[in-house]
Amino acid sequence: MDWLAIKPAGLYVDATVGLGGHAIEIARQLGDGGRLVGLDRDTQALQIARGRLAEFGDKVALVHANFSQIGEVFAERNLPPADGVLADLGVSSMQLDLGERGFSFRAQGPLDMRMDRDTEETASDIVNTADVKALADLLYHYGEERDSRRIARTIVRARPIRDTEHLATVVAGARNARGRQKLHPATKTFLALRIAVNREMEELGQFLSRVPATLSQGGRWVMLSYHSLEDRPVKQSFQRLAQEGVLKILTKKVIQASDAEVAANPRARSVKMRVAEKIDPDQHGMRQKDEWRR
Repeated sequence: MDWLAIKPAGLYVDATVGLGGHAIEIARQLGDGGRLVGLDRDTQALQIARGRLAEFGDKVALVHANFSQIGEVFAERNLPPADGVLADLGVSSMQLDLGERGFSFRAQGPLDMRMDRDTEETASDIVNTADVKALADLLYHYGEERDSRRIARTIVRARPIRDTEHLATVVAGARNARGRQKLHPATKTFLALRIAVNREMEELGQFLSRVPATLSQGGRWVMLSYHSLEDRPVKQSFQRLAQEGVLKILTKKVIQASDAEVAANPRARSVKMRVAEKIDPDQHGMRQKDEWRR
């Protein structure tokens, strides 16, 4: 909230509204004329968020849309440039905790993993139909899983994979034990499948390319990511846009949760926050000329 530097009469976008945790904090700081637009692809999450945000009335508008569609949402609603955009990447706590959604190896449930249940392909479709090479490539590229080939072969031999518990057991049996394991053996496999089902890297790339056009001069852009596959393109996009004179990066070093916050909320342990501000390209050009003259 501090980095968003909320103006009471400003327009803000929570591009991954989830259950409304960030949105509630933003809405509380809005005054007369202030507006918040929240996007999410998960209709179940939006329904809960609507109830939690009802007290703020017309200040808040929630839209069923992927965050990559931020440009279309601005065009359809004729929105002015935003004073701040926030995106909290990855899976939500609700999605992890509900076994019926199939995101977690810690709860038995169907191998679903769809954030938007209107889409067709599920994790079960991939696990039970992809060939060994395609499955191994997916685990390696999206999960950075070193045992990807062994796991893929074991999954194919164990088909049909019935549910999350079955998959976790199969993967655990295929993994090479390397000393003490901090992560559950199936962590990277579930991550890779979730990313593939929801096309997360493609959607993130589109979002990163479209946000600058939605920001006002001086507008803040806050990104929260949870693993290197997410954080890397965010960092590279910020750096490229800073070189082009579109953004000023406000966080020279990535910001992570304090020990106290991690103790209170263990899921914050891997979060990385990066913040940038949109700048006037003309001022950037003048600054470059001044530096050249010196």
